[in-house]
Amino acid sequence: MTTLGAPPLDFAVRRRPGRAASAAALMLAISACSSGTQQTTPAATPSASAPAGQRETAAPTSSSASGRDTSMNIHVTLDGRPVDAVLNDSPTVRDFAALLPLTLDLKDFHGTERVADLPRKLDTAGAPEPVAAAVGDIAYYAPWGNLALFYQDGPAPSPDLLVLGHLDVSADQLGRATSITVKAAT
Repeated sequence: MTTLGAPPLDFAVRRRPGRAASAAALMLAISACSSGTQQTTPAATPSASAPAGQRETAAPTSSSASGRDTSMNIHVTLDGRPVDAVLNDSPTVRDFAALLPLTLDLKDFHGTERVADLPRKLDTAGAPEPVAAAVGDIAYYAPWGNLALFYQDGPAPSPDLLVLGHLDVSADQLGRATSITVKAAT
């Protein structure tokens, strides 16, 4: 995100879903090799028998595309369609989870992200090191207290922008989304 008065950001680079998945797999392999132990949990796939909008997305105990451990199971729908998603394990994410369930109207911001105001600001104490947001990332912009869903790569890392998780959805679908619903998995 940019601050008010700053020129609009123009990001011409678009990642293809295959490249993002390859990058995530590479990050997982590197982190598994460097930790001294190799322990992976296969990601669960949505149950085909679950009703639309109620498919559970199991968050793996491996790394997300943003490189942080994930552990929260959530249900996410964009415009009523279920999408796979994971949230990072951080104090800010746990504060976000306390707001669930949420249904938010999304609007475009600078041709880079879809944004929505949250009911209140989130606690950012103990936030992880900043990373640059990538296509599909769910982020929290602390100064404005809003949720941001990136359909283009975001700006350079900033302590004001906290990546909360990742949506496994195309940039085109995310760029057109008008509504998101996030619920805790039961």
